[in-house]
Amino acid sequence: MLKATLRSFLAHKGRLALSALAVLLSVAFVVGSLIFSDTVGRTFDRLFASTAADVTVTPKESFDETIPSGRTPTLPAALAGRLARVDGVAAARAEVDVDGITVVDADRERVSPTSGAPTLAAVWNPTDRSPVELTSGHAPRGDGQVMLDADTADRTDVRVGDRLTVIGPRGSFPVRVVGIATFTTTNPGAALVFSDTATAQKRLLGDPDAATSVSVDAADGVPDPELKRRVAQALGADADAYELRTADEQAKSDVERLGTFLDVIKYVMLGFAGVAVLVGVFLIVNTFSMLIAQRTRELGLLRALGADRRQVRRSVLAEALLLGLFGSTAGLAAGIGLAIGLIELMGLLGMRIRTGEMVIGWGTPVAAYVVGLGVTFVASYLPARRAAGVSPMAALADAEIADVGRPLRLRAVAGSLVGAAGVAALVGAAVSSETSTAASLLGLGILLTLIAAVVAGPLLVRPVIRVLGGAFPALFGPVGRMSQRNALRNPRRTGATAAALMIGLALVGGMSVASASMTQSFDQQIDKTLGADFVVQDGNFVPFPREITDRIRGTEGVGLVVRSQVTTIALRLPDGDRVRTTAAGYEPELDEVAHLTYARGDTAAALADGHLGMDREFAEEHGVRVGSAVPVEFQGGRQARLTVGALTDQESTEGFGTQGGVFFGLATLEKYAPGGQDAAVYVNGAPGTDADALRAALEKALEPYPQVQVRDVADYKELVHDQIAVLLYLVYALLGLAIVIAVLGVVNTLALSVVERTREIGLLRAIGLARRQLRRMIRLESVVIAVFGAVLGLALGLVWGVCAQQVLALQGMTAFAIPWGTIVAVVIGSAVVGVVAALLPALRASRMNVLDAIAHE
Repeated sequence: MLKATLRSFLAHKGRLALSALAVLLSVAFVVGSLIFSDTVGRTFDRLFASTAADVTVTPKESFDETIPSGRTPTLPAALAGRLARVDGVAAARAEVDVDGITVVDADRERVSPTSGAPTLAAVWNPTDRSPVELTSGHAPRGDGQVMLDADTADRTDVRVGDRLTVIGPRGSFPVRVVGIATFTTTNPGAALVFSDTATAQKRLLGDPDAATSVSVDAADGVPDPELKRRVAQALGADADAYELRTADEQAKSDVERLGTFLDVIKYVMLGFAGVAVLVGVFLIVNTFSMLIAQRTRELGLLRALGADRRQVRRSVLAEALLLGLFGSTAGLAAGIGLAIGLIELMGLLGMRIRTGEMVIGWGTPVAAYVVGLGVTFVASYLPARRAAGVSPMAALADAEIADVGRPLRLRAVAGSLVGAAGVAALVGAAVSSETSTAASLLGLGILLTLIAAVVAGPLLVRPVIRVLGGAFPALFGPVGRMSQRNALRNPRRTGATAAALMIGLALVGGMSVASASMTQSFDQQIDKTLGADFVVQDGNFVPFPREITDRIRGTEGVGLVVRSQVTTIALRLPDGDRVRTTAAGYEPELDEVAHLTYARGDTAAALADGHLGMDREFAEEHGVRVGSAVPVEFQGGRQARLTVGALTDQESTEGFGTQGGVFFGLATLEKYAPGGQDAAVYVNGAPGTDADALRAALEKALEPYPQVQVRDVADYKELVHDQIAVLLYLVYALLGLAIVIAVLGVVNTLALSVVERTREIGLLRAIGLARRQLRRMIRLESVVIAVFGAVLGLALGLVWGVCAQQVLALQGMTAFAIPWGTIVAVVIGSAVVGVVAALLPALRASRMNVLDAIAHE
């Protein structure tokens, strides 16, 4: 049996090639994501561990900021001198590190990373742990002198002696590049600007006596934990105001911050792997089902010669495992190549990681073979069981295994039960009033209805394809009639072939409806709430210095200017919950640039000193009323009891806060969380000022500040659209992968179908069917299968999208929209996919020798 299995596998290796490609893709994405994340993680582990001081002292922050406020926490620079006298301290240095600055050249072009990573300003304090070394020019000495990292200088064509402008938290100032520093370790992708300590303190912090941290080096023989204990002891009662971390703790903290970025890449790639696995399963099931149907006589002969059911089943599973072994090995190699490609891509974006440092842990090849072998084993198990059911008499009858009858009835029952449960979950999501419950029911409903569609898909083949291919006989004559009947011949096979495409298009349909609804909802809310002529904002929502706001105020034609800032706060609510959220601060003239709807109170009450505004539903959920005193903890540790002055309607105030919709007066924010920068500036023109003229004047005034843009209502909508589109691009990429594998499935099905119908094709050719007509027949069959998958997928996706919109409505996004253009494009694209998938099988069929085909056994 082993010998027969190997011979059978080698005899069908061409037919199994496309299935092996599906396994390869699945494994490659898993391997690539694991290698890439392990390599980047290990690289930055080494970087942070090698550059961190033995003990780092920083100001203690209450919590991490969800959205940057532009505030830079500081501590006294004199603390370095105090700690330098501690027993066991070799040296202590005051550091100034500020991120989110902007550097522009003489042409007012940004000198920044292409990857969107930040530009960081730091003090030039070289030690044996510095990640960079001076390679050109000299170190900065005095005001107006800076060094730039070599990667940024090369990318932006900056040389020693060039003049730049640095736009920091305290405003802009001119500088001259006096030196270039080259990374001796991994470049994390950021642009680095170095100055001396005094310049950084004066220009970036606005305080010559401040620093952002103190780095402490241990004397020989003093371990880091002991040094940390001594430093804490020396600080005494002040220790509670600072965060003390050893080198290991600091490295771990830095890696955790980087972890979010790595997790995004890792989970996106694993998402691709999941789609490849899911769609690949259908391809492999279909391939093995068809191969077994074609080998009915061979399997019957094996049974007649004494092979029992178990041996036949094992034989088929062994073939599948050989396929999985080959696909996993090839996928492992492809995954390594994919990881190298990702590392090179990161290099183009500024993150320099050496491919020679690539990490391939023991778990990576294990995962590769577990995925590859697991996919093929699971996908081939049912076909193997069916193969074991072939009777010895089938060798004489030369009949295929039946694909109709009881199994389809079982599918009908199972599909109906699962589908009913899925529909119930979707209905529950649509009518639920709790967002978390609705989201959970939506996810469950999507999963169950997808399973039901896959299980019951073959039952829909005959009624749907009769409709889709109903015009074929009239348009293409007998060829069209035969193509339709070929698609109807084996419902299970047609359903499994179309299922791969159905999954991808269901995902796209659902996400397209949800995103279109979100887009339209935001458009309506922006129209309702935004009353300013223009909004000035950073393209990446990074706060900007007051200097830019002052430049706006001084622009000719500007009437009213309303500033806004954001900050992270924690609320202690009457029901005992501690909720951390992002809150906004506005100037008193907010009503002039925004239209808010209040359930209780008004803008004046919400922005009054010591007061705040809050979303009505959030307030009711936590037992808050107008007049309630709510303890608020601000970043930096300051606390206040603010009185609720107004309750807003969340639907009409979307965008004026996050969870809870909390906002207060800018004076209140600056009192308890000083040092923040403006997040947005709302501008109204003076009476009689033309809007186009005002925009031109604002853009001219803000030319020295390329990080900010002037937007009107239409531009602001486009910005929101772009943010939503990022998610859609990911979905479309997943669709692209699903389509690639679905095409492989259609090609495989048609290719095996051509082999299966060799004698039939020979007879058709013998009675006069032309080569061109034969190719057309196979193309039409492919098109109707692809469109069938598209119709099922889009129908399922539309149902998901409608239910998803009902869940979004709980968050105030009540508009509903169906992107008909996308739907029509997908259906047309599916027909094109069908044509492309049929090219090779049709060509092969048309080139058959007629006599050889008729004589085929």
